[in-house]
This record gives sequence, C-alpha cells and structure tokens, in this order.
Amino acid sequence: MRSLLVVLFFVLATGNGVTAFAAEKISREALSSGELKDLYFGEALFYAYQGEYFEAISRLDTELIQYYGLDEPDLNSLYYHIDNAEFSVGDFELYYRMHDRAGRAIKAVIEGNVEEKVRNEAIYRLAKIYYQKQQPLNALHTIEKLAGETPEKIQYEEPFLRAQIYIETGKFSDAINLLKNIEKEESLQGYSGYNLGVAMFQSGNEQDGILQLDKVGQIKSSDERVQAMRDKANLVLGFRLLEAGQPAKAKQYLQRVRLAGPFSNKALLGTGWAAAANGEYDRALVPWTMLAKRNITDRSVQEVLLGVPYAYGKLDIYGKAAILYGQALESYSNEIERLDASIASIRQGKFLKAVIREELKKDKLWLVHLRELPETPETYYLTEMMASHDFQESLKNYFDLAELEKKLEEWGRYLGAYEEVIKIRGAYYEPLLPEIETQFRALDSKMKLRIEQRDKLDKRLKKMLISPRPDFLATADERIILQRIAELESKLKEQGVVDEKTLHRVARLKGVTTWNINIEYHDRFTQAVEHLAELDEHVERLKEIYNSFVRTRQAATQSYKGYEKGLTRLRIKIRDA
Repeated sequence: MRSLLVVLFFVLATGNGVTAFAAEKISREALSSGELKDLYFGEALFYAYQGEYFEAISRLDTELIQYYGLDEPDLNSLYYHIDNAEFSVGDFELYYRMHDRAGRAIKAVIEGNVEEKVRNEAIYRLAKIYYQKQQPLNALHTIEKLAGETPEKIQYEEPFLRAQIYIETGKFSDAINLLKNIEKEESLQGYSGYNLGVAMFQSGNEQDGILQLDKVGQIKSSDERVQAMRDKANLVLGFRLLEAGQPAKAKQYLQRVRLAGPFSNKALLGTGWAAAANGEYDRALVPWTMLAKRNITDRSVQEVLLGVPYAYGKLDIYGKAAILYGQALESYSNEIERLDASIASIRQGKFLKAVIREELKKDKLWLVHLRELPETPETYYLTEMMASHDFQESLKNYFDLAELEKKLEEWGRYLGAYEEVIKIRGAYYEPLLPEIETQFRALDSKMKLRIEQRDKLDKRLKKMLISPRPDFLATADERIILQRIAELESKLKEQGVVDEKTLHRVARLKGVTTWNINIEYHDRFTQAVEHLAELDEHVERLKEIYNSFVRTRQAATQSYKGYEKGLTRLRIKIRDA
C-alpha cells in the first residue's frame, strides 16, 4: 500500500507540483522586466499561481481587449507588461490545455513586430505546444525557425526541447550532441541524462547507452523527481539486460531502485526474475514475498502471486507451493468479483460522480482515497489506469467541463441578480429624475446668464487696457453724485440761472468727483482684474460641479436603462454554451 501511495503521489502530486512550478515560473518570467505596474495583470498572475487558469485567462483576456480598444494604449499601465501579457495568456491557455488558442496567441507574437529575443521565445513556446500535442514534425519545423540570440531564461530548456523533438523524429545523432552539452545543467538533472541514454540506445549505440543510464542511475539528489528519474534509468537498464540474457548484471541495477519509489514494484518483480534466471529461487523469494504483500491491483503484484509458489515448487517445497497457488486463485477470483462490481458501478454512472467530489480534489492523494470509500467500488480497480497520463489529462478536461458547467449556472444566477438590481435602481431613480431635471434646467439657464455677464466684463476690461474709461469704474455713490449734478445742471439751465457763484460751486463739485474717479482709475482697474480672477475661480468650480452633476445624472440613467438586449444576448450565450 505504501508503494501505491508513493506511485500515485508521484503521478498526482508531481502533476500538481508541475502546475505550481509552471505558475511560479510564469509569474517570475512575466515580471522579469521589474516592478508590477498593472494590478489587473497582477491579479491574473495571482490566479495562475493558484492553478486557476480559467480565472487567469478570463481576466487577462478582458484586460487585453480593453487595452487594444484604447485610443492611447501607451498611457495605460499594461503598456509596461504588454509583451509579457501576450506571452502569459498563451501560457495560461497552454496549461489549461487550450492548445489551439495558445498556439494562435503565440503565433500572433511571432508574426508581430517584436525583438529577436521575443520572437525566439515565442517560437520555442509554439514548438513546445506542438510537442505536447504529439505533433513532432510540426514541432521540428517550428523550432528550426529559431535563429539568433535566445533569451537567457530558456537557454537550457530550448536545446532540451529540441533534443526531445529530434528523438521523436529519429534524428538521434543531433539529439545526442545537444544533450551532451546540457547534461550537467542542474535544472535538467536526471532528465537530460536519461534522454541521452535513450537516444544512444535508439541510435544503435548499445554500450554507450548502458554506460549513460548507469551514470544516471547513480545520481545523488534529494529531489523526488530526480530520484524517480534515477529509479527509472536503473529499471530500464535492468529489464533491458534481463531481456538480453544477462540476469546477473540486470540484478545489480534493479537492486538500486528504491523500495518506496514509484517503480519499486516492477523493480522487485525484475529482481526476482533475475535471480530465478540464475536458478537462485531462494533469492528470488525475498523480493517476491515482499512484493506479494502489496496492493493486488498492481500488475506486478498479480504476476508475483504465481511467481512465489512457482519458486517454492522449484525448491521442491510442493506443499507450500500448492497452498500459495490456491491463495493466488482465490485472490484472482476476488479481484474478478471486484472488477465486475466496478464495471457495473461505472455503467450506472457512479464513477464520474465519485471522481468529481469537491472534498477529494482538495487532497493531493484524493485518487487513493477514492478506493477507501465504501460507496465507490467503481474506483477501486481503476487506480493504475487513473494514474496514467492520458487518463489524467482526460480527467482534468472533465473537471474543467464540470467547473465550467457550474460557472454557467452561477452566471445565470448572476444575470437574475443583475436584473433585480436594475429594477431596484429604476424604481428608485424614475420618480426622482423628472423633478431633478426641472431644477437642473432652471439652474442651467441662470448659470449660462452669469457666464455671459462675466464674459462681457472680461471684454470690457480688455478694451479699457487700450482705451481707458474711468467712468466705467466709478463707485455707486459717485454715479449717484454725478447723476444728481447732471440733474442740477439741467434744472439751472432750464431756470436760466446765471449766478456765477452757484455755477462755480456745481462745476467744482463735479470736478472733485471726476478728479477722484480719474486719480483712482488704475487702482480700481487693478482691483477689477483681481476680482475677475476670483470670479473665474468660482466659475471653474461651478463648471466642475455642473459637469459632475451631468455625469451623475447620466450614470443614474445608464445604471438601469439599456441593459435588456445585453442581458438577453448573455442568456442566449450561456444557454447555448
């Protein structure tokens, strides 16, 4: 059971680890230019780091659409991250298994007017997509377009990917040359060496292949993934030698495999067969007996249930062999019953219900725990199949579809909530807006009148700079005095008064007043200009309030009008999705 836990933990937890590592790598690369300046881009990276690529894609897509719809996008904060954002959306789609869209996004970068490094990185990523989609020829044609300077962050990943593509397309010599150059790179420890050994074997260089896998099989590391590659190299080498009729050599490699690693069951089985091939059946019983106690759903365990009594038979311990043969038959019978129960349960549709349980998905070992649930016999015998890469990819797609179905239902409820909010807004604003509109129009007329008066004053003052008019700046008292003097002069004239003393006094009074007006003209003009400037400040504030009210009025109206068609279209999209 411990071995099975380790196998599944490696398959599942490593998958989750790869996702977290990928997201962390994306985040690190996306911010390689320095400080984050766009919070919405940062939010997308946050969701990607959590492994929630759908949320990351939807947010970053929205941000990019808004960015390209701007009149001056270079003033937007996303401008500083636009290249990384374009790459990131392709990466998110890639990790969300949206290979077609990811490919189109990265092709757009390749065909755009970008720097050589940026184009080469895009070519690398597109080749990686083709390779993951098991299209090695397309991957080969793509990666061969790469020319010039390669970004530092993919200086080792690019030749490693190229070597993998060469192996898939039969260009083993080229793959060997590349892998030799990067074999010592720490980030590729184990992986590059193992692939180098495989390339050597496939090129027909058997001896060098053995030496290479032997070297990989002795790597020292605390990294679980590197240890797994070390075990795999020893396992492959051991079985290859076993098939070549060299059981003694095969045994020494098989015994290097960890007893708690993901390949331990096959290694124990192979170690036993290596001993049996040399006629050492007593030695074969040691690993086989250990293996026989492990979970029977594993093929190696099922095989060894017959191997153990076979070895006892060869040792002439026939009674023990007969008992163990009987136990093996009983175990096979029980497993057939379990298998039948699993088939029946799966046909009833219980399997998919079991694998999408929310509480299980939060646990890295949820796949193992499925077997421990009494109501899920359908999952008991499918552990090995469920741990396979193809099944995991299909299962992830099913999870995604289930999540999308929930989101569609959620969005449908959101639309209902939006409609309710719109109705509440309409019920609130409809009675208020007519009265507000009436008051606004009255205030609008007064405001326009006052602004016209201000403009007239401004024009008059500007003319007075050229043609001074002191009388325009007379005070109210002075205007009254001058008016009364004018009336007095008119009466004296009508009455025919010719008294020089009286006329002199009137003229003197008029002269004093006019003198004061002319003497104080410059001071008064300066004060008038200052008062006009103060008035301008109030007018600007008034305009701000006016514009704010106009925007508020428009926002109030737009908050509940014009949504019907949009909501209807969204409902249709959700329904047809």
